[in-house]
Amino acid sequence: MTKMYYAENPDSDHDIHELNVTLLGEKFRFLTDSGVFSKKMIDFGSQVLLNSLEFEKGETVLDLGCGYGPLGISLSKVQGVKATMVDINNRAIDLAKQNAQRNNVDVDIFQSNIYDQVEGKFNHVISNPPIRAGKQVVHAIIEESINYLESGGDLTIVIQKKQGAPSAKAKMEEVFGNCQTLKKDKGYYILQSVREE
Repeated sequence: MTKMYYAENPDSDHDIHELNVTLLGEKFRFLTDSGVFSKKMIDFGSQVLLNSLEFEKGETVLDLGCGYGPLGISLSKVQGVKATMVDINNRAIDLAKQNAQRNNVDVDIFQSNIYDQVEGKFNHVISNPPIRAGKQVVHAIIEESINYLESGGDLTIVIQKKQGAPSAKAKMEEVFGNCQTLKKDKGYYILQSVREE
């Protein structure tokens, strides 16, 4: 049985929930299901990440590992960004598409194993990386992000200290030559690197 949320096709029994939440000061409705990350609530790490992002209207954002869509959908609706949302999990992608419609948001959503299907460059890449998929996946998200960023663009991730924030920070410094901690909250670190060249 593939119950893990970072599997391509989770086969756990469906268990649809509807979340009514306020993100960035706006009300949203999200459908969630078993086999996707954090189905009972918007996880704390995602909320900390969201509250530390301030983007300009019309900027492009790649939401990597979007799950059922809270980050990309709320940023699109509230900050007016052009969001592209990808996840390896087909069930999450189906939910994200439904959630974009439910919240009247026009975003680009498709299945991709990390960056496999992603094309073009973005002003911002954001991710609440799938820690349980292992360090290799988290580091691949960091290493390859630079190829998908415009000059001056940034990668922002949320990661718990105990789940590898120091090693993720070191990897970001190695790849980008810089990394700042935007915020720390209850052991969650918001790390950001800028593509300077």
